[in-house]
Amino acid sequence: MSLLLYYALPALSGYALLSILFLRRPRLLHTPWVPAFCPRLGAHRGGSGERLENTMEAMENAMALRADLLELDCQLTRDGVVVVSHDENLLRQSGLNRDVGSLDFKDLPLYKEELEVYFSPSHFAHGSDRRMVRLEDLFQRFPRTPMSVEVKEQNEELIHKIAGLVRRFDRNEITVWTSEKSSVMQKCKAANPEMPFSFTLSRGFWMLLLYYLGLLPFVPIPEKFLFSFLPTIINRTYFPFSCPGLNQLAAVVSKWVIMRKSLIRHLEERGIQVIFWCLNEESDFDMAFSLGATGVITDYPTALRRYLDNHGTAARAS
Repeated sequence: MSLLLYYALPALSGYALLSILFLRRPRLLHTPWVPAFCPRLGAHRGGSGERLENTMEAMENAMALRADLLELDCQLTRDGVVVVSHDENLLRQSGLNRDVGSLDFKDLPLYKEELEVYFSPSHFAHGSDRRMVRLEDLFQRFPRTPMSVEVKEQNEELIHKIAGLVRRFDRNEITVWTSEKSSVMQKCKAANPEMPFSFTLSRGFWMLLLYYLGLLPFVPIPEKFLFSFLPTIINRTYFPFSCPGLNQLAAVVSKWVIMRKSLIRHLEERGIQVIFWCLNEESDFDMAFSLGATGVITDYPTALRRYLDNHGTAARAS
């Protein structure tokens, strides 16, 4: 036993020292990704706290506030049109209990006159534009604006149509694949491998495990973005579980696990941009940038623009 300790302790100590060294100096082992853009201000669903979500009016409003990234989800209509819509079922958005995929584009209903802001409960957005927009329309209107496109389900036709539109409008470097599901992400990457992509849920857990085991500095990372929720919004504006006790537990555990400056600094040093969502209060902006995040996705681009303008480069240097 003493002989085992004699050899094991120095080996473990050496491993720990190397892990710490390369965690702090990842460029000694890895060539960092060179970002095509730096998204400080991301507009969630186009800024769904200020205009009706995912409408052209919302996107125009976000761009007037110098948004660096438009965050959106896509669905496919019955006649094969890629539309920007968070929900597949239209009930919440329009009051019609039909799926997007069961209707032709021309038959899609208008959005309701007001919609509750998901990450700001009891707050409602209004707007004069209530029409659902095609992804193609957004690419035409904002040809050089970075966008994060989330695909929720394994709809191969939808995935290939998105990939084709990205190629057609020469947006490979500025359109990001996002999905919570690794099985969906595999199909997205196969459809257009030139597009950058983000961590899925399972890949995010794997990355955290590697970090706590000290292995992360030695492992290559193909993702260029980590879109992560900020744990402090649980129980206040984000309720992932129906049980309050589970939400409280999730808030405590995820705060302890995720909010590590050394982890975020390591990812950023490797060219992996860390974006926190969906933050709508100045205290949350402070928290995200103090951790070293690249940027924030918000429902209220006016508030985040004001924050960034008031804090200048200080937020980025935190």
